[in-house]
Amino acid sequence: MIANKNINPERDLYYLGGRVIEQLDTYEGNAIDYFELYDLIKQKLDISINLFTLVLDWLFILGTIKKGTNGRIVKCF
Repeated sequence: MIANKNINPERDLYYLGGRVIEQLDTYEGNAIDYFELYDLIKQKLDISINLFTLVLDWLFILGTIKKGTNGRIVKCF
């Protein structure tokens, strides 16, 4: 679910997607490994791998990220 008034905003795709974009924006390179990004986000937020994957799916649909080679995530901004 993208937005639901019955849950905490910290569990919302909009919020989590923003935090992932924020992390990608501060990353030096253009592409980052899936698990490296997960570890960086996990240090700041209590997020499951399933929810993290859902956030990445949502960002991919928006065109913010794309799939790179060898499991890397490429930022499109």
